[in-house]
Amino acid sequence: MGRLRLKFAFSPPLSNFSQNEFFMHKFLIALLILTTKFSFAQNANNLLLKNYKPVSIYKTPTANITKAAFPIIDMHSHDYVETQQEIDDWVKRMDKLNIQKITILTYSTGNGFDSAVEKYSHYPTRFTLWCGFDYAGYENPGWQKHAVEELERCYKKGARGVGELGDKGEGELYSKPTPGRGLHIDDPQMKPLLEKCAELHMPISIHVAEDEWMYENVDSTNDGLMNAATWHVDMNKPNKLGHDALIKSLENAVRDNPKTIFIACHLANTCSNLKMLGDLLDKYPNLYADIAARYGEIAPIPRYAAAFITKYQDRLVYGTDMGVDEKMYLTTFRILESTDEHFYDQDMFSYHWALYGLDLPKEVLEKLYHKNAEKIMSYK
Repeated sequence: MGRLRLKFAFSPPLSNFSQNEFFMHKFLIALLILTTKFSFAQNANNLLLKNYKPVSIYKTPTANITKAAFPIIDMHSHDYVETQQEIDDWVKRMDKLNIQKITILTYSTGNGFDSAVEKYSHYPTRFTLWCGFDYAGYENPGWQKHAVEELERCYKKGARGVGELGDKGEGELYSKPTPGRGLHIDDPQMKPLLEKCAELHMPISIHVAEDEWMYENVDSTNDGLMNAATWHVDMNKPNKLGHDALIKSLENAVRDNPKTIFIACHLANTCSNLKMLGDLLDKYPNLYADIAARYGEIAPIPRYAAAFITKYQDRLVYGTDMGVDEKMYLTTFRILESTDEHFYDQDMFSYHWALYGLDLPKEVLEKLYHKNAEKIMSYK
């Protein structure tokens, strides 16, 4: 700052400037001040983690993937668009990227589900809609009768699965319009609904828990800090189930309903310890898992993640759960198909770690992209 003041002290008197020179002089002074402030902000000791945006300097080969290697059935998407034009644009994007079909997990029953069916009716072969569970009156005995009747009605209306159900510890809160607060998937009250799903051959897509980073302290020891802060799970609420208890609730439901197909969303939120999911897949043939919205978690561990996906290649399905943008889809293809190393995509993922391509074998990709989904949707 001393140099800055010295420079100003030796500036010519303003009376010697023309009007244009005067304004240029002021502009240069302002620019110098802003530049000086920016240089202080970039000092490593003053840099906020949220402003840390590393750029890889490695000059390694980079894949230029423009579409998926095989036709894709996206088993985990949502009703992101509002207008018919947006749906038309989405389908054009699907054609460009080799996406055959998308599963819209509506969460909904009643009028909400019916509206979604109408919305996507122009493309019956490109979108499959799944409904929620109707928990209306679940505080009262016998509520399951109405819930089963609504499930059957949604099936006749076009629902081909149920989801996304969601329990982060306080019960099944995702379904609309009435959440099932306090009801976990293994609650005996859920039994009639799960059995009806088996009878109708409707798979259940279910989100339990969050990944381990979201339960850890939001401090300097958490290597997923920024994302963990956004999705932090507050375990101070009474009677709230933690991560392992929620995984156990899923296991109980899968074990006790062997004719019902379950798809654990997001690799069952076991990305920090995929063996937990592997153990369940080993025991229960009616359990599958999607990889939706967990690309940022598996891309930093490419060898381990690729080995896991290869081992369980018959039980995993592709999903996104991250909107409809072309770049989003291309990033998922890059992570699954390429050998790219040490790249970042902080527009999509809030972690600060580098990403790597998994370089999955072609036969594994084909199952992940569409063959396993076709198997699930044709189960009897």
